[in-house]
Amino acid sequence: MSLKKINTFLAATFILFILWFGTEYILSPETTAPGYGLPSWPSGDGDGFLVVKGIRDVVLALVLGILLVTGHRRALGWVLLVEALAAYGDMTNVLAHHGSVATALGVHGLTATLMVVNGLLIMRETRDVAVAPESPAPQPA
Repeated sequence: MSLKKINTFLAATFILFILWFGTEYILSPETTAPGYGLPSWPSGDGDGFLVVKGIRDVVLALVLGILLVTGHRRALGWVLLVEALAAYGDMTNVLAHHGSVATALGVHGLTATLMVVNGLLIMRETRDVAVAPESPAPQPA
């Protein structure tokens, strides 16, 4: 199996996972939130803040999806690297608020690290793209 096929499969898996998870936060934040890893959650009108995470995740997935579908593979690699910061941020948030270390590292940290690996693999795959040689333009005689 080629590196491009493996990278495409991994990227598509991330896109579907992030899209699913974000949609869950939008549709039922009160049942999805405990899986995030924090020790307590807002009550009452606080559920609106949880929807923000869902919207963020859906947008992150859509950006990746657009780059994958349109074939902008080098940009896809860069965006995977940058979007991994959101997952590392989630991990840091859980750890900073004395949440579940297992969830922080096993869900958020692992997801972020796999996104970085996938991004780097895509960057490697696309580094050898032929660049048009610079040659002087023909001069009129």
